[in-house]
Amino acid sequence: MADVARRDRTSSNPADMFRSLAVILVPILLLGALLTVRLDDYPVEPVDVRPVLTVARDEAPWPVLAPEQLPADWVPTRVTWTPQGRPGLNGEPSDRNRWVVGYLDPSQTYLAVEQADGPAAPFVADVTREGRPEATTTVGDQEWQQHVSADGRTRSLVLVADEVTTVVSGDVSYDELAAFAATLSAG
Repeated sequence: MADVARRDRTSSNPADMFRSLAVILVPILLLGALLTVRLDDYPVEPVDVRPVLTVARDEAPWPVLAPEQLPADWVPTRVTWTPQGRPGLNGEPSDRNRWVVGYLDPSQTYLAVEQADGPAAPFVADVTREGRPEATTTVGDQEWQQHVSADGRTRSLVLVADEVTTVVSGDVSYDELAAFAATLSAG
């Protein structure tokens, strides 16, 4: 009799096995569904660059650069002008005048132009993600310093002038950055 009772408690039937499998698979499937949410489900909202660009060009003590005549499939997604002393994105007063404009290219890769006055080294380190210099690229009649981030993902072109440092950056090749930098104009 004891053997029969022991056998009943330890033996499993196919229904028990399927219930156990369901308990394991349902959370895995739900997690998988959550992780496969595509970025297309959250469309990028374009921003209007013109009003902020106009203010920046009126207030900046240097020529503010912005891309001109980009193809229609380039989407502006970020634009900020932060005068020195005014709160920046972090809420702290900015230690420099700073201009930023960013676009998604047709492959949905973000490229940005950032300009600031003040000491170049900390600005360049910040914007290039602690990038190290590699070589130079000529865009128009200006020679830009190439920088690559430590992980090799982000490339930047850096132009240091007396009054302003300009950085063009993105997760693209230097040739693509140079083509983007060639569209820049001070208006």
